Amino acid sequence: MAIRSLLLPLALLVLAASSAAVAQLEIGFYSKTCPDAEKIVGQEMAKIIAAAPSLAGPLLRLHFHDCFVRGCDASVLLESTDGNVAEKDAKPNKSLRGFGSVERVKAKLEAACPGIISCADVLTLMSRDAVVLAKGPFWPVALGRRDGRMSSATEASNELPPASGDVPLLAKIFASKGLDLKDLVVLSGAHTLGTAHCPSFADRLYNTTGENGAYGHVDQSLDSEYADKLRVKCKSVDDRAMLSEMDPGSFKTFDTSYYRQVAKRRGLFRSDAALLFDNTTMDYVQRMATGKFDGEFFKDFSASMIKMGDVGVLTGAEGEIRKKCYAPN
Repeated sequence: MAIRSLLLPLALLVLAASSAAVAQLEIGFYSKTCPDAEKIVGQEMAKIIAAAPSLAGPLLRLHFHDCFVRGCDASVLLESTDGNVAEKDAKPNKSLRGFGSVERVKAKLEAACPGIISCADVLTLMSRDAVVLAKGPFWPVALGRRDGRMSSATEASNELPPASGDVPLLAKIFASKGLDLKDLVVLSGAHTLGTAHCPSFADRLYNTTGENGAYGHVDQSLDSEYADKLRVKCKSVDDRAMLSEMDPGSFKTFDTSYYRQVAKRRGLFRSDAALLFDNTTMDYVQRMATGKFDGEFFKDFSASMIKMGDVGVLTGAEGEIRKKCYAPN
């Protein structure tokens, strides 16, 4: 009991510190120091997505992968150095794209307001605008994040939700970031945008254990017709040349069609398929798959993105405002 009584105040102190950091994020944080910040990001993003619509998914993914490691501190953008392998070079992050677009937007902001806007805020705004430009919802972004100075490939490998994860594992990882089961199924809806390389899902086509422990069987949770189509594209587990749409036919548009794919056992990753094996996540998938609740999904996604954007943020005198997003000052 004595140990427990000591731990409780400690837990409350940690929670209070976390809440205090989030409280320092504000809508209009740069209204005096750089009033056109969001406008500049929006204008540049419109040009980027007009030229390359398929970048909406990768830019949203960059924000996800940033927030799940060290919080939303732009540590995913840092380059490796001689003495350190950074997050972006971790195996789960090898396929990340959009770094050049982030530098492009940051350069525009630096030209207008030198040393004012953090890369963490830039990434958060860009992910929101990527969704909006893909015909998804708009949500207000509270700003004031600061940039971290550290980045670790080992941490990224250990902390990012794996594409092969089941709901209990994913729920545990999400809970460690203050996100719940609804956030898990809602944020999985981000897979309506973007593509994936074969190695991230090809084990479902070739390496699943069948009867008598033999390999080579297709994952039974994957629709067989869809699996046949994927095998035509992905010749082996190591095929890195081909890309598959995560939401076939709608991978550049933010909508609820992802849930229709999952409901038909056509989710690309094991983590997508796993949503049908938990009552809570399955109910949400099936509800959204009807196509009658797009507005509800947009509202839910906005709320979960706001929540995720608050994870582990640095504020006040913590961290720094990087001049270049790929290196500490």
